[in-house]
Amino acid sequence: MDATAQILFGGLFQGSLYAMMAVGLALIWTTIGVFNFTHGVMMMLGAYIAWTLAETGLPFALVLPLVIVVMAGVGWALQASVVRPLIGRPNIVLVVVITTLAAASLIENATLELWGPRSKQLPPLIAGNTTILGVGVSLHQIAIIVIAPVVLGALWFFLNRTRLGLALRAVAQNEDASLLVGLNVKALYGLAFAISAALAALAGIFMGGYRFMSPVMGADPLLKALIVVVFGGLSSVSGPIFAAYLIGFFEAICSYYFGLYWTPALLFAVLIVTLMIRPEGIFGSKSRGLA
Repeated sequence: MDATAQILFGGLFQGSLYAMMAVGLALIWTTIGVFNFTHGVMMMLGAYIAWTLAETGLPFALVLPLVIVVMAGVGWALQASVVRPLIGRPNIVLVVVITTLAAASLIENATLELWGPRSKQLPPLIAGNTTILGVGVSLHQIAIIVIAPVVLGALWFFLNRTRLGLALRAVAQNEDASLLVGLNVKALYGLAFAISAALAALAGIFMGGYRFMSPVMGADPLLKALIVVVFGGLSSVSGPIFAAYLIGFFEAICSYYFGLYWTPALLFAVLIVTLMIRPEGIFGSKSRGLA
């Protein structure tokens, strides 16, 4: 029972984090058709801003929404300055990869200058520990397992039941038709980046509550987010969410039976085999959308 509980808890925890990290990246791809390589530093920056606000004595219940709003604005500004001027170019995917990598390096080094190299840590969402089915777990991790599906469910509701969300789906499916019916496509691009940055910041705050923060803390989450969206499929947002939990459980099983050393190798082996059999991903299709 201990082994089953440990794998179950580990899979849910890792899957929740991976889903939060990957869904924003998938949102940008399905809407605009580019990869945003600043996604990792958006996670890091959100965590650092939250730490700064928490140090002033603000209650964490107030820090969380403030950071989400601030990072949504940062995401909008990033899109307007780095991505929007490039839209329409024939080689936009490659150019945006280069420009967002450059922007990520700039933000990372600016963070190092402003906050210094010393590691920091955020207070947990809920302090304390408990035991579930014989496995010791922190209440912070349980909070993440509960909050992540709620946030993802709210995103699904937004995309499928609101006018703005339906407009985003329309742009993802057919940009030219969206322009013809009068949608402000550039503003919707900015909205996609704002939502993506806010989700990344939330994931960064989750991570900063149980591990030490550093200016390079976003590198590994960005890699995992890329793996999840490729594995789940780039044609929708829901595919990477399901894939995130599958990968979380796969990593939990591999870590328990084979150890942390072999887990990344096994994960990449499964990813390669999956893409050889199904290049569009296990939940993907040949057309883009936000379903």
